[in-house]
Amino acid sequence: MKYNILAILSVLLFASCAKLLEEKPQSIAAEQFYNNAAEVQAGLNAIYTPIRVGGSLGALYQVQQEIYTEYMYGRGSHAPLNDYVGLDNNNITRTNDMWAAFYEAIRNANIVIQRTPAGKNLPDADKSKFLAEARFMRALLYFYLVRNWAGVPIRTETNMDSLNVPRSSKAAVYQLITDDLLFAEANLPDAGRLVGAPSKWAAATVLTDVYMNLGDYQKARDKALAVIGSNKFSLVNVTVSADFDKLFGPDIITTPEEIFYMKFSRQPNGQGFQYPMYAHYPGAGYYPPGGYYTLYSDAVNNTFVRDWDKKDLRYDFNWYVQTFGLGPSTILNKKFSDKTTTTAAGNDYPMYRYADLLLFYAECDSRVNSGPTTDALEKLNMVHRRGYGKNPLVADATVDFKLADYGSLQAFIDQVVKERAYEDCGEGKHWLDLKRLGIVKEVIKAVKGITVADKHLLWPIPTTEYNYNKAIDPVKDQNPGY
Repeated sequence: MKYNILAILSVLLFASCAKLLEEKPQSIAAEQFYNNAAEVQAGLNAIYTPIRVGGSLGALYQVQQEIYTEYMYGRGSHAPLNDYVGLDNNNITRTNDMWAAFYEAIRNANIVIQRTPAGKNLPDADKSKFLAEARFMRALLYFYLVRNWAGVPIRTETNMDSLNVPRSSKAAVYQLITDDLLFAEANLPDAGRLVGAPSKWAAATVLTDVYMNLGDYQKARDKALAVIGSNKFSLVNVTVSADFDKLFGPDIITTPEEIFYMKFSRQPNGQGFQYPMYAHYPGAGYYPPGGYYTLYSDAVNNTFVRDWDKKDLRYDFNWYVQTFGLGPSTILNKKFSDKTTTTAAGNDYPMYRYADLLLFYAECDSRVNSGPTTDALEKLNMVHRRGYGKNPLVADATVDFKLADYGSLQAFIDQVVKERAYEDCGEGKHWLDLKRLGIVKEVIKAVKGITVADKHLLWPIPTTEYNYNKAIDPVKDQNPGY
């Protein structure tokens, strides 16, 4: 049961490492902690705690990223995001909280990285894999930071007690990310120490994404191909739309598609996924405790949703009609639903799954070869077939794309990006794809008729950072427009 997994994590975290969650975990003397496997694993678990909350990757991060997309809109205090002119004070406060959560988690990773090598009762093999997990998480957190804020202060195990740390360049941040991930890939095991902990294949998958963001498609393709060639993962088969709950449902512990997920559970208290609370309408039945219906779409007036083939099972799985004064074609997203919970949702957050990796490969392989290849097309078709309830591994002329359909590399990439939007709808990933590809402005203009302001592409450096970090100038080091 998912309860047992989270209970184990909680016992390790709160019983073995209660002091680690105090404001200054660095005050724990090295000789008193990080000396055996249980203590280091408690420290590793503490890395995940700050980012699992509702104000970070437990809800509001995905909400913010989804509202930015061409297919979604924000409501209430998130409505200003619909204007694409940057963040108002409410939303600046939210992104400030995300910054703080990411850096708190980075700090916890840095403590593990700093102290594990001196562990008195730790075999070298254990030290390597524990360090690899901490460095994987540190890299992933900086990856979230650099894509949303660009260059940021780099805090590692060597300077984590320094208050004044200058803002580094994007290139420097990406160098740290790649160095950490390469170490993680080389030292993590085939399977994580717990369900939800990273493996070497998770490191290779994140490296794929990182190299794509750096425009190094050859390296990205090679990493993706290594994951595919491991034969560790496969797509979950579906035949009707409800079958997607075998992938996203609240009672699922793990699936063959899971590469790296943020794990949640209804129990114990405080371990649930809060995102569904923001997605659903009270009384709709998809989240019984209620909901804020913060983000929504329109089945008629939004052309992306309107043109989505209704034979695609992902459409029916993702959307339900719910009116609340914005017109009869208003729809809400039900991908993450928990119909029986009385607390928080039990769904996991799929940060990286095999469908993502296949579509990464399809794009990269076509770029490396200056045009779509048979192999790239097959990986795209695997995901597409599954969307229509077909066997992903069996060619099907009724739904398969054909090479002849694409007269150029760009036409094929456009199809891959569209497929990934259908596949990852509701997961907080598509906006970052649009930014990576440099097509935000044209896409939002085409679908929503709005001109995106340059300042909207990045979040502002928090006042809480430059008020205390005197190495950052609040004017010169601030992102444009803020």
